Amino acid sequence: MPPVPSQRNLKELPKFRDGLSYLYVEHAVVEREAGGIGIYDQEGLTLAPVAGLGVLFLGPGTRITHAAIRLLAENGCTVAWVGEGMARFYAQGLGDTRSALRLYRQARAWADPALHLQVVLRLYRMRFSEPLPEGLTLEQVRGLEGVRVRNAYARWSRETGVPWHGRSYDRGNWRAADPVNRALSAGASYLYGLAHAAIVSLGFSPALGFIHTGKLLSFVYDIADLYKADYLVPAAFRTVAESEEAVERRVRRALREAIQEGRLLERMAEDLLALFQGLGLPEEEDPVEEDPTRPGGLWDLEGEVEGGVAYGGDDPGEGAEEPEG
Repeated sequence: MPPVPSQRNLKELPKFRDGLSYLYVEHAVVEREAGGIGIYDQEGLTLAPVAGLGVLFLGPGTRITHAAIRLLAENGCTVAWVGEGMARFYAQGLGDTRSALRLYRQARAWADPALHLQVVLRLYRMRFSEPLPEGLTLEQVRGLEGVRVRNAYARWSRETGVPWHGRSYDRGNWRAADPVNRALSAGASYLYGLAHAAIVSLGFSPALGFIHTGKLLSFVYDIADLYKADYLVPAAFRTVAESEEAVERRVRRALREAIQEGRLLERMAEDLLALFQGLGLPEEEDPVEEDPTRPGGLWDLEGEVEGGVAYGGDDPGEGAEEPEG
């Protein structure tokens, strides 16, 4: 056990949104301490409440005990293993059985062509600072998006003095790209990690993308693209303007600082939840959350039926009467 020169209480946690708080930990040991968790690092012991904790992000150099994981699971807290500053997303563990309502809403919107188109248009419109005219076709919106992105590159090229010859890179020959393209690519991977963490922590699927399709991270690309012009592009050009050395490492540091200052994780959560509102889908109200251990309903042709009741088979289910004989 590391020495404990001091003890602190973590009473206020950053918020994804009201009712969902998160904590990022790196280079520390996480153990169970009474009714919460204790975080041991070079500064000593920090006590963190578990009841109000929605997500625990474990960064590099972190160890966590089985007892701590069990306590977090019992309190319905998601645990995610991520890279430095949430720059990568590696794995997650879920707590108690949770509602799949948000995933259902995403899947229904994804599978319905009319709703799918509405979400695609929303994703594009969310990128613009001013409302777009109503009645635009998807092709017209994509054309405006292309202009917006080109203008963002041109603007930051003028402001920083970094030459811009277009987005170009070769995955098989990383060094063939110019410094600003390498900075953009390295920074994009950081932004993808943050978006991935936000998506899974809120109960959505990273695979069910709307603009991007066919990849297990399609929805990650959809969400990350909302913030590239505001965060990634300026960070990349400013980094290269300072120096062309080690741009990959330095742009990640610059992007991390900008993301923390702009509270981007919280913004992502609000945007994700707003994306599927007003589409005629089930609203954010779920009786399953009242009892997280309840297994949920059973699928039926006539609609969902109550779970935990035997309708045949060897297991009568909890609360069902054993057959006679």
